[in-house]
Amino acid sequence: MIEQQFIEYVVKQLVDNPDAVIVERVVDERGILLKLTVAPEDLGRVIGKHGATAQSLRNLLRALGTKNDEHYNLKIIDVDKPEEEREMTETPVETVRETKFTAPEIDEKVEIVEKTDSETVENESDLAKKTREELADLDDLDI
Repeated sequence: MIEQQFIEYVVKQLVDNPDAVIVERVVDERGILLKLTVAPEDLGRVIGKHGATAQSLRNLLRALGTKNDEHYNLKIIDVDKPEEEREMTETPVETVRETKFTAPEIDEKVEIVEKTDSETVENESDLAKKTREELADLDDLDI
């Protein structure tokens, strides 16, 4: 209950419309989920640039959770989105962290070709020779 009051107090200090701040507390299998709803015009203030403010709120909750031996999650609700869209777009951070990506197996064998220094010098000298010839042809043009 203290975490709900704590988040409510901090967020009310950040927003222009503190009366619209609602914090719901739901106990689920991951711990305690706090659903934060603010006025649509205050949503940017609560999230912050690149999510910095929201991440700071989550860090404060993590510190409080360490003290109280609990696990808290914060979900910021966008009231402008329909209910179905909210469920699809708002993925808890823990779910993203648990996702594991594996690289596909490669069955092809890679052949490594090593060139000797003499072959490299020979190829470079051919290129230099060709470039010089092209430049000489351009010098012959009367412009």
